[in-house]
Amino acid sequence: MDLQDEAECRWINTEAQGSTRSKRIFTTTGIDYTETFAPVARLDTIRALIAIAANKKWKIYQMDVKSAFLNGYIDEEIYVEQPQGFIAKGSEEKVLRLKKALYGLKQAPRAWYSRIDKYFMDRGFRRSLSEPTLYIKSQGNDTLIVSLYVDDLIYTGNNEKMIQDFKEDMMKTFEMSDLGLMHFFLGIEINQEKEGIFICQRKYTETLLKKFKMESCKTVTTPLVTGEKYQKRMDHKKSMAPCTEVSLEAYYI
Repeated sequence: MDLQDEAECRWINTEAQGSTRSKRIFTTTGIDYTETFAPVARLDTIRALIAIAANKKWKIYQMDVKSAFLNGYIDEEIYVEQPQGFIAKGSEEKVLRLKKALYGLKQAPRAWYSRIDKYFMDRGFRRSLSEPTLYIKSQGNDTLIVSLYVDDLIYTGNNEKMIQDFKEDMMKTFEMSDLGLMHFFLGIEINQEKEGIFICQRKYTETLLKKFKMESCKTVTTPLVTGEKYQKRMDHKKSMAPCTEVSLEAYYI
């Protein structure tokens, strides 16, 4: 067996207190992997899903897949060195063949997405043509919608039994964390009440203000008053404030 293309594992570590040791895997493009891209849910999709649930008075739930990338299967033939401390006596020259993805493999995100995509398709879900991380399952008048963001899933629907069956099946297939009702996702705080679903980005906004030392800045009403006419101030001095960076980060609020 030619092991010239075996994936080399190296310990990478900084000796800072509280740090952990981990293996880094070195692979070669075109030999050890071909595709690495894995889609993730867009923020617009998440907002649209929240809007649909609010309109139909559905509850939105959230689950997290533990060590998601370790669930992906790989098609390539990849070998890794035996980890230090776990080398088999008498077989020091042997290497290990990977059957499933590891963190550090370039194709690990793609392998995980392929695995979870197959799971949904095998169970009667339809993948959205415009959003590959959005899955819909219909049974008569009942609907279940699931959105995937790497290892985080949010799901909603109009049938609580259908939702419960989906959750139980997911937890049997993968090692999951049931987070219950969705409260926080992608920097958005979600408060689900009888009157509707309220969202805000208070925590993100506070972090942004603190980053640019603007905790004590004056508040202004937004959006701006319509029809207001502005005149250029000829005596205004130029400022080198990092307004571009602030604008880019504030765009996501």
